[in-house]
Amino acid sequence: FPHLAMDSNTAPLLKDMLGPDGQPRVCDQVWISSLVGPDTSQELFGRLTSGYGARRQLKQNEGKIGPEFTFGITIQKLLQEPVLIIKTAWGGKSLHTDFRPPSAGPFQFSPQHLEQLRRRGVDLEVAKKEKAEAQGRYYRLMVEHVQNTLQRLDRIPDYDRQQGFELAGFVWFQGWNDMVDRNVYPNREQPGGYDAYSRLLAHLIRDVRRDLDAPEMHFVIGVMGVGGPVENYIGDQQRYRDVHDNFRRAMATPLELSEFEGNVSAVFTERYWDAELAAVDDKLNQVNRFARQLRQDNQKEPQPDALSPEELQRKVDAYRAQLLTPRDHEILIGKTNAAYHYLGSAKIMAQIGRAFAQELAPALDAAD
Repeated sequence: FPHLAMDSNTAPLLKDMLGPDGQPRVCDQVWISSLVGPDTSQELFGRLTSGYGARRQLKQNEGKIGPEFTFGITIQKLLQEPVLIIKTAWGGKSLHTDFRPPSAGPFQFSPQHLEQLRRRGVDLEVAKKEKAEAQGRYYRLMVEHVQNTLQRLDRIPDYDRQQGFELAGFVWFQGWNDMVDRNVYPNREQPGGYDAYSRLLAHLIRDVRRDLDAPEMHFVIGVMGVGGPVENYIGDQQRYRDVHDNFRRAMATPLELSEFEGNVSAVFTERYWDAELAAVDDKLNQVNRFARQLRQDNQKEPQPDALSPEELQRKVDAYRAQLLTPRDHEILIGKTNAAYHYLGSAKIMAQIGRAFAQELAPALDAAD
C-alpha cells in the first residue's frame, strides 16, 4: 500500500483504502463472499477489507488484494447503496476449457494439437476423456457459488428480504492461460488468431445471464494489460507485441456485436501498468541472469581457481548495487510477484478495481 503514496496520481486512492487508524479500511456497506484456495469449497465471507486477494490457505491472511477491494469501495461511493461482491478467482484457468460456457459446445482438439500430443507419447483417448471431464468445471462452480451465496443473504446484517436484491453487474478479468496456449490458438501471432476466444467470451456472457436469470446484467471485460501499452514495448518485449495486441483485441471484440451494444463494456488494464516498477523488475531479472551465468562459468573453472559461494555472492551484490538506483530500492516495496501477476502490485490492482467500478456504475445508474 505505501507504494501508492509515492505517486501523486494514486495517493488520493490510498486515502480511500485506509481507515482512520491507518490500517486497511473495513467497509460498512460492502460485503464479499469469495472462494479461495485449491479446495473450491472454501469460502471467505465478511465485510470488504484487505485479505480477499490470493490466499494459499483459508486461514492464512497475508493482507493481499485483487481488484475487489477498490472496486467495492468505489462502486459503493458512486451508487450510495449496500453492495455484495461475489468473487471466484482460481488461478491458472482457461476460458477454452476450465470456464468453457455450455453453449460453446465441446472442446475440439485441432489437428496440430493432436499431433503434438502424439509426439509426446500421450494416449489420445485418455487425453480426450480428461479434457471432456475438465471442460466447463469452473464455469459451473462459479455459477453455483453465485447461486448459493444469493440464497444466504440473511447472513448480511440489516438485509431487507422484502426489498430484495439486484444482480446488477459482472466483471470478467482473465486471459493469461488462453493467451499463451499455442496448441489451442496456433495462429496467435496473426490477426484473428484469437477469434475463438472472442466467440467463447460471447458465449460466456450469454450463458451467465441465462444461468443466473439476469438477462440485463451489465458485463465489464477487464482486458488483460500485463506489460502496458504494446506501442511502448522495447527490447525483449517486442517479440510479444503481436501476440499481446491480438489477444487484447480479441477480448474486446464482443463489444462490436449488436446484441451487446450498451450492455457490455471494457476496461483496458494496460493503462494502469506501472512502467517504472516494471523497469526495476527488468533490472532484477538482469541481476538473476548475471548470477546464473556467473555460477555456470565458475563451475567450469579448475577447483583451485573457483570462487567460493561467499565470493560469488559478493560479485552479485556488487552488480546489483551498480544497477539499481536509490529510487529503484525505494519503489521495490510495490513488487511482490511476477510480471504476469501484474507484479503483485497493490498500486496496479487498486487502479484496475477503481476503473471497473467507474465503468460499471454509470451503466447501473442508466438502468435505474
